[in-house]
Amino acid sequence: MKIKTGDNIKIIAGKDKGKIGKVLQVFSDRNLASIEGLNLLIKHMRPRKQGEQGQRIEFPAPMNLSNMMLVCPKCGKPTTVGYKYVESGEEGKKKKRKFRVCKKCKQTIG
Repeated sequence: MKIKTGDNIKIIAGKDKGKIGKVLQVFSDRNLASIEGLNLLIKHMRPRKQGEQGQRIEFPAPMNLSNMMLVCPKCGKPTTVGYKYVESGEEGKKKKRKFRVCKKCKQTIG
């Protein structure tokens, strides 16, 4: 997955185009993510008990991953993401680890 929880992203399409936010939750099976403070929707809740008041709940709705780009923590620019395999460990027990790479500055991302 190219975008993970905790990443900073920039919205490239939709009503919040151009805004930057932090990813709260990723739904990889549906290709969606919810972003803190962006794509806010209002849900009206009716009162459940007598004497209780109804309320409006504002929450960040999930948005398609194709409408966002990852912001590189090193160069601070929105970028596409590539992958790089790095071998680590001792001579007898070498393991390959997969890292995300910024396509603009070629640095590894978290």
